[in-house]
Amino acid sequence: MADLTDYTGLITSRHNQRPKFMAVVEALANPMVALQNLLGAMPDAFDLDQAVGVQLDAVGLWVGIGRRVATPLTGVYFSFDTPGVGFDQGNWKGPFDPDTGMTLLDDDTYRLVLRAKIGANHWDGTLEATAAILNSIFNGDTYVFIQDNQDMSMTIGVAGKVPSAVFLALLEGGYIPLKPEGVRINYVIVTSVDGSPIFGFDMDNSLVAGFDTGAWGTPL
Repeated sequence: MADLTDYTGLITSRHNQRPKFMAVVEALANPMVALQNLLGAMPDAFDLDQAVGVQLDAVGLWVGIGRRVATPLTGVYFSFDTPGVGFDQGNWKGPFDPDTGMTLLDDDTYRLVLRAKIGANHWDGTLEATAAILNSIFNGDTYVFIQDNQDMSMTIGVAGKVPSAVFLALLEGGYIPLKPEGVRINYVIVTSVDGSPIFGFDMDNSLVAGFDTGAWGTPL
């Protein structure tokens, strides 16, 4: 970061003892120092990991997706004793949010959507790449896998740590742009136990496991 002393320190002893002269130099150099610091902070201000608010909106313009959704996301507001929208899952209803559902994504959820859109911008259209992109936007505790039903439809499975209710609503509603053209999403199956694989036979891994390990999958 630039500092005013970077410039005033260059003034020789013959002149740096003169208060008026130093004041003039400082008045001229200070705006340049502030501008350098502003420009130096720009990369961090618009970095996907650090940007917030309007800076994150600007990133969305570059990426190609906004934070406002066309259809309100229902069933995503935080509530006690309601499965799927408790702590770390439901979204707090803001003072200006409509009762019908959320229409404006918070920064954390919007950041996940942006990561998915960035992946979609470089996507090759395969289901394998879809699962890889979805897995890449989480921190390694959530596992996404896709089953091709061989009838122009696919089923998405979500195991491990359950994502927020808002992200699941976006995934179910097709706001995450990672679906091959002409292919429909039949179901989004989510593990019913946070942190567990989905119950299934003939497999035993982080995605699907059998008795005493796997949990029933819940369709959205």
